[in-house]
Amino acid sequence: MDRMKKENKNKWLHLRLSETEYNQLQTAFKKTTERKISVYSRKILLGKAMIKGTRNLSVESLITEFSKLQKDLNGIGNNFNQAVHKLHTLQHPEQFQKWLTIYELDRRKLLKDIETMKDFMNQTASTWLQE
Repeated sequence: MDRMKKENKNKWLHLRLSETEYNQLQTAFKKTTERKISVYSRKILLGKAMIKGTRNLSVESLITEFSKLQKDLNGIGNNFNQAVHKLHTLQHPEQFQKWLTIYELDRRKLLKDIETMKDFMNQTASTWLQE
């Protein structure tokens, strides 16, 4: 269990590099699977094992975008569930009219978001097919 505890890193090491040294460090860093230069540098300084390999930046950016889209879809689904719940609790005709107005605004936003997602997916697919 002690191994799984995350140790706080509260000590600072300030290091100055020449432009050439910094560029060499960046080049070497980009050839690994590490995502943060601080983690990469710490592993080098402490002589820890590191996985060398290339990161596919286009896949990373794609995953980031899909994560954002997933978050948007979750929000839209949540809003829809709340709207349906609200519909079931309405008791007066004027409340129905208000609900329908809000529903129509949410529906338009949903369709716009779906169109944005389609455009992104089509753009991504055409970019990948060109490579």
